[in-house]
Amino acid sequence: MESISFYALMLLLVVATAVAVDGSGYEYDEDLSLSFYRKSCPDLEKIVHHKLKIWFKNDSTLAPALINLHYRDCAVRGCDASILLDHKGSERRAKASASLRGFQVIDDIKSEVEKKCPKTVSCADILASAARDATGAVGGPFWSVPYGRKDGRISVAKEAQSLPSGRERITDLIELFQSKGLNVLDLVVLSGAHTIGRSSCGSLQHRLFNYKGTRKPDPTIDPRYLNFLRRKCRWASETVEMDGVTPKKFDVQYYKNLQKKMGLLSTDQMLYSDSRTASIVSALASQPEVFQQQFAASMLKLGKIVDYSADEDDTEIRLKCSRVNA
Repeated sequence: MESISFYALMLLLVVATAVAVDGSGYEYDEDLSLSFYRKSCPDLEKIVHHKLKIWFKNDSTLAPALINLHYRDCAVRGCDASILLDHKGSERRAKASASLRGFQVIDDIKSEVEKKCPKTVSCADILASAARDATGAVGGPFWSVPYGRKDGRISVAKEAQSLPSGRERITDLIELFQSKGLNVLDLVVLSGAHTIGRSSCGSLQHRLFNYKGTRKPDPTIDPRYLNFLRRKCRWASETVEMDGVTPKKFDVQYYKNLQKKMGLLSTDQMLYSDSRTASIVSALASQPEVFQQQFAASMLKLGKIVDYSADEDDTEIRLKCSRVNA
């Protein structure tokens, strides 16, 4: 093992045990339990798995979409399914949410769960389970999902607008993650979800044609990759694979791409140029087993985020995921 890989691995272990300072109103929900639905809805995971198998057979791109949907939910107000609410001014209708997909999948699962276990399982728990199974469907790791989340009754579009768009500084991303109780390791590892899925070309056109107002491309992009992206992204409405090498495989190619200056978004590529994250990228690029294990651990942390400032009256078990109960 090269010295940098050994150092990076040690850094991984150190950062993994670090406790983020969080004064934001977010913490981990330690009341979640692996046995929460053991008696009230024992077939929950079987229903989720069966429904996803049918959906993925028809459209495999829904897997990364569901992982992203779970992340977007937990990053705003904690994991309370607020992203699923569909009303004027909701997170779902925010401009930043325009590319989100998978809502019909969750609605379909919820409908089946309500038949078997009425008024029992939250939409937030269904989304957390679906994200886990979606990860496994594309070759990612398995982890046991603890349950007991409640569904929020509040969803505000402007809060969704505060999430990363791909043009932030690494410092901004680190501070955002810390505000949710996540650390630098979680940032780099969860960014690895970009090993699958697609992005709108509108998110990266500034890198291709007018970087920082220079009317020139971002000089950190590999020239051959730049030519490829310019052909693919003539229009902002087009889409492009996040990982240009193995786009449908959940692997460490994403990190290898960063080492070759083939990160799609600015926030991707900067992970390899910032001293706080570069060594972690190097470690993950060379150790796929570490990536798989840590991705499961970081997703588990993500799925436990709760907004403890929320009033109990603002939570419920929704009967339909797209609207609050009457």
